Amino acid sequence: MADLILPDGARHAPATLRNRHALLSVLRASFARKASILEIASGTGEHGHFFTSQQPGWRWQPSDPDAAALASIESWRGSAPAALAPPIMLDVCDPHWHAASTPPYDGVFCANMIHIAPPEATVGLCKCAAAQLRSGGIFVLYGPFMMGGEHSAPSNAAFDESLKARDPAWGIRDLGDVVDLARRHQLVHQKTHAMPANNLCLVFHKTQAAPTSTLI
Repeated sequence: MADLILPDGARHAPATLRNRHALLSVLRASFARKASILEIASGTGEHGHFFTSQQPGWRWQPSDPDAAALASIESWRGSAPAALAPPIMLDVCDPHWHAASTPPYDGVFCANMIHIAPPEATVGLCKCAAAQLRSGGIFVLYGPFMMGGEHSAPSNAAFDESLKARDPAWGIRDLGDVVDLARRHQLVHQKTHAMPANNLCLVFHKTQAAPTSTLI
């Protein structure tokens, strides 16, 4: 951290330095060496900066609904490879999100979003990922999850309580519920990777089958 140099106007999330190498390993195993990838809820923009510096064949499209986050992403982009595209405004809870980007993408990536957002954001995320991906494309979702209604560690339980204290609509989602929701939007669960700090990385692929008529 001592030698981290932030570009002017850029934000820094300490968790990024702790998880980026583990995430890169999963993404390299999930995405082709040359791929177009949409990142949803890019936050500070550090993930896209790091991943494109390590995997030059990826065309990375960052996005976020927050103007301050978009400014931070743009600041990080100034020292990133050309493969890191200018950020776009994209809010998965906005019914007009489809006008923000230019699908189809080979991959969609989202980290640490659904637990700091209301449940409808998870629904919107699955809808958006399915709409933005080409058939057979890959969706990677990272963060903390409950399993069978139980927390995987005391630290996650305490984190969940702190989230709900800030906003009752926030909270750690159950893995089974997310997998079921994704399946209803043509996203079939392939793998679950254990990650540092009791987090998980879920990997889905988009099927060719039409979505069911019971989407929520």
